[in-house]
Amino acid sequence: MGEEKEVAAYFDLDGTLLNASSEKTLTGFLAKRRPWRIPHATVAWTLGTAFGLLTGKAPYDALRNRGHLSLASWRLLERYSEEIANTHLKPKISQGAWERLEWHRNQGHRLVLVTATVAPMAEAMARVLGMDEVYGCGPATRDGWLSGSERGWSVPRRKGKVPIVEQDAEKHGHDLSKCYGYGNTLADSWFMRICGHAIAVNPESSLEQFAQTNDWKIVHWPS
Repeated sequence: MGEEKEVAAYFDLDGTLLNASSEKTLTGFLAKRRPWRIPHATVAWTLGTAFGLLTGKAPYDALRNRGHLSLASWRLLERYSEEIANTHLKPKISQGAWERLEWHRNQGHRLVLVTATVAPMAEAMARVLGMDEVYGCGPATRDGWLSGSERGWSVPRRKGKVPIVEQDAEKHGHDLSKCYGYGNTLADSWFMRICGHAIAVNPESSLEQFAQTNDWKIVHWPS
């Protein structure tokens, strides 16, 4: 196996490759097409946040419940995600991101998207970006309607990205000490720190400080 085959580049999506929030864009699109969803989604998200806090979830995770997508079907999310990814979000991928993806392809590296974005949106963006693999939030089998709960889902968020990256690397024979990890928030630092090359992209202040302390590379890709 050549050295390039031992290498993967693991990317966060929102704020890293994409100068927008993909799931917020999807939520706004749903509300515009189905205005009745606005009061329902607001109540469902609020209740989901309160329930999460009361059951011991960290505020970061409680605030990221899927109440805003409840009563939407997976089929609808897949259809809307494809449309949004190609018409609304593709122009918000920075030139620096495109150039970095191309650089990795030229090196023979495998491109992997690891994001807390809901799976249909993550998969649509992965197709736009030309990724080799994508891990988004969702259950193994997607049919019917969303309830707003993440129970039974794979949730690559914060520390949850770490086992996904580790399992992917093991499955494909990658040496993580030679792999790249790209993120823009301190929440991304969990998976970035297990990669030999951690790169902070347009980092928020807490990640920038963490990156400087750990001698990580910091890049700024203009929108």
